[in-house]
Amino acid sequence: MGGIERGLLRKALSRIAGGSIDVIEGDEFRHFGPSHTSGLNTIHLRLEVHDQRVYRRAFREGSVGLGESFADGWWSTDDLTSLLRLAHQNLRRTHPTQDRIHRYLSPILDPLARRRRPDKEVDRANIRAHYDLGNEFFTQILDDSMMYSCAIFEGHDCSLFDASHAKMNRLAEMLELAPGDHLLDIGTGWGGFAIHAAQHHGCRVTATTISERQFQFVQKRVHDEGMEHLITVLDQDYRDLRGTFDKAVAIEMIEAVDWRDYETFFQHVRTLLRDSGLLAMQAITVSNTAFDRTKRHTDFIKAAIFPGGCLPSIQALTGAAQRSGGLSLASHTDIGLHYAETLRRWRTNLSAARSGLASVGLDERFARLWEFYFAYCEAGFDERYISAAQLLYATPSWRPRSLQRPPLEPLRAPMSASLR
Repeated sequence: MGGIERGLLRKALSRIAGGSIDVIEGDEFRHFGPSHTSGLNTIHLRLEVHDQRVYRRAFREGSVGLGESFADGWWSTDDLTSLLRLAHQNLRRTHPTQDRIHRYLSPILDPLARRRRPDKEVDRANIRAHYDLGNEFFTQILDDSMMYSCAIFEGHDCSLFDASHAKMNRLAEMLELAPGDHLLDIGTGWGGFAIHAAQHHGCRVTATTISERQFQFVQKRVHDEGMEHLITVLDQDYRDLRGTFDKAVAIEMIEAVDWRDYETFFQHVRTLLRDSGLLAMQAITVSNTAFDRTKRHTDFIKAAIFPGGCLPSIQALTGAAQRSGGLSLASHTDIGLHYAETLRRWRTNLSAARSGLASVGLDERFARLWEFYFAYCEAGFDERYISAAQLLYATPSWRPRSLQRPPLEPLRAPMSASLR
């Protein structure tokens, strides 16, 4: 079964560079890649085929078929992340040509794609398909801060919890959070940053999510922390929000926004901000050159993990911000390699929790699917195929605190000599 696809995939494996793979299929053993390679970054791994159907599925469906067949137990490897890193390294040479083709086609395809009408119910269903898997599951994978986003590790011995707080501290510094600020937390997740801003910076926070399970979790968490006087939790789409805020934050929320809606996002956020307002974002990003290709391509993540997801480029975000209402990029920090380490920690937690997943209604296939998901993303960050960034967008009237001046004293006319 899958004889043609098997032959083509083996032919491709015979040309791999940067490492080697030993493929075992029943009693058959094949070695692919250079026989004598060494070096710090050289990859050597073992892959075992348990079901020949994997060839046809991986060949025809790419990363979707590879991930789904791993979840089905059709193949296994002793180093999943390294296998996916090797795949990134060897597929990279095909991307420039594909990127150019999509860039040339965008002026034709984009206007047609923009005819799609936004659908809040579809967006809500997509969010719930991922985040409503169960708070019981996510509490086993995440650290006690319940931050489901890239942490920042300030040392080799830094815990995931401390790294999550380092990330939140950096975002708070970008926003120059201060007592009395009214902060809007768009896509609050499980409320980690909202509580951090209220507890450590004295902010009043309005936090919103369209995940039912997250909404319930954050409400209880805010109540248990005794923060109800500072934090309001809403179950609302960002497009339905009203009010006036000093600052806003969106931590890895923009990935759930379709690329056709970026201008809508920035335009609405701008209407919610004061004239000297700020928006801090943390986003998983693709390169500017790859954006036109990736926004149309359905990979494993879009098909199996985040339906409706789209990774932005910084250029796409910044262009939309400028076109839609006067927000400009004030600062940009790349933190992509920190995400690879964050994912390694989550994958370790998943492994530790694996035996207990059945108790929260999740089976072994789910565990294998998420093992592939974490490794797939980890490899992407390690190989710099994707990255992550903390971005600050500012209104024209905003000035950094260091450049703000106190109001001038009223001018007084000098006394005339006759009055002295």
